[in-house]
Amino acid sequence: MTSTYQDLLARKAELEAQIAAAQAERKAEGIAQARALIGEYGLKDADVFPAQGKKPKGSVGAPKYRDPATGATWTGRGKPPNWINGKDRHSMLID
Repeated sequence: MTSTYQDLLARKAELEAQIAAAQAERKAEGIAQARALIGEYGLKDADVFPAQGKKPKGSVGAPKYRDPATGATWTGRGKPPNWINGKDRHSMLID
C-alpha cells in the first residue's frame, strides 16, 4: 500500500490533534491531583516552589586567604582581589 505525500500529511495532522487532546487531558488530571494534595495537606506556594535566584548566604565557599593588614578574605575563586595580586599567596593561607 503506497501512501501519497498528501495522505501522510493528513495522517500526521490527525495524530498531532490526538496528541494535543491527550496532553490536555493528562494536564487537567495532573492539575486536579495537585490541587487535591495542596488542599489535603494545606500546602503554600513556598512549600511547593521554593524561592528562586537567591543563594544561601555562605554558598560561595569558605575563605582560603586572609589579608593580614585588613583581615579581608578571599575564597580563591574568581578574580583575585588587589590586596593579593603580585604577592606570595602561601603566606596568606588560612589554616
